Amino acid sequence: MHDAFAVAAPGLAPLVAAELRALGIRTRRPEAGGVAFAASTDALYAANLWSRTASRVLVRLGAFPATAFHELERRARRLPWARFIAPNSLVHVRATCHKSALYHSDAVAARVMDAITRSTGALAADGSPDADATDDADDRSGDRTDGPAADGAVERSAPLLVVVRIAHDACTVSIDSSGALLHRRGYRLATARAPLRETLAAAMLLASDWTGDGPLLDPLCGSGTIPIEAALIARRRAPGIARAANRAFAFTGWPEFDTARFAVLVERARDGERTGAPPPILASDRDAGATAATAANATRAGVDADIEIRTAALSDATPPPGPGWLVTNPPYGVRVRGAADVRDLYARLGQVARLRCAGWRVALLVADPRLASAVRLPVSPRLRTSNGGIPVTLLEGRVPITAAADARDR
Repeated sequence: MHDAFAVAAPGLAPLVAAELRALGIRTRRPEAGGVAFAASTDALYAANLWSRTASRVLVRLGAFPATAFHELERRARRLPWARFIAPNSLVHVRATCHKSALYHSDAVAARVMDAITRSTGALAADGSPDADATDDADDRSGDRTDGPAADGAVERSAPLLVVVRIAHDACTVSIDSSGALLHRRGYRLATARAPLRETLAAAMLLASDWTGDGPLLDPLCGSGTIPIEAALIARRRAPGIARAANRAFAFTGWPEFDTARFAVLVERARDGERTGAPPPILASDRDAGATAATAANATRAGVDADIEIRTAALSDATPPPGPGWLVTNPPYGVRVRGAADVRDLYARLGQVARLRCAGWRVALLVADPRLASAVRLPVSPRLRTSNGGIPVTLLEGRVPITAAADARDR
């Protein structure tokens, strides 16, 4: 059994916990930075393969008091490094210190790296193991929120990450089982402006109770992350299946990695997939470059046949017969557009929803509630997180059945 921790972006821990429970994994109470759980080997593999909303999964190697470097060195050498780190592996140690006698994080990382080298013969890696990984307010995560670049294929050769956290003289040492952050599904090479992380797009869908059995419309699709994640959910495809094929999870390089057990999990995941997404999924955007990016990403994700993509203005968005879900990430008016333009866009979005989506569920990721009021829909906060370093709120509700008549009267 492993003492594991699924790291989550702010506000997403309850969704991560729900995903783990659906896999049959018993979790502890969600925390600000994620969810702790006891995991068998199969459960650890499954958490990485199936979580749509977690950033990474850490395995705790040990916890002990550390008030002096000799104490840290002695206890660090006793940890079971050889179970997780093969000789000559590249390792990056990231340390944080908070209100402790040992306050120099670089010196702490160096001492722990020395213990790893002595135990396994591993080598210290230069720089961070993940170009997208820096410390959040909760230093266990390493999940950056200031806007990812194009992801590309996940590299298996990335250094192993060891996380050391010292707070109030208590030291916790963990090793990452995921490798690159789990939002990197491997399909998003093409991006539009202000891209949305895959984990956040999946969180929007799950928080709005979309299960893949009803129509879905994203009329401001950008590079298509929301409709692509919707198609993956509808197909019941494990979000980590492409990484599994490349053995791109960190745990696949551990000395104790069980190839046969993981192969069984992957085979079950493939056997459980639907051949297509049953409901219609529509993605549209007025920017032809954005819809081209959506088409390219959907093809790489293997769901291009499941998504109807249109280049169209918001006012021309035409949903399929419903009711269904309207889920979108409109501009925030902070970096991409001016506030006045965005207010008009929100008003048009609300008008389209009232005219054409009566009875539909609606979920909007917004940064400014004052702008959100322009949609004139009965929505309320469902979760709060951040996107691109900007605090955002997912507003969720239902378009009234009488909304179409009211909108036409106006």
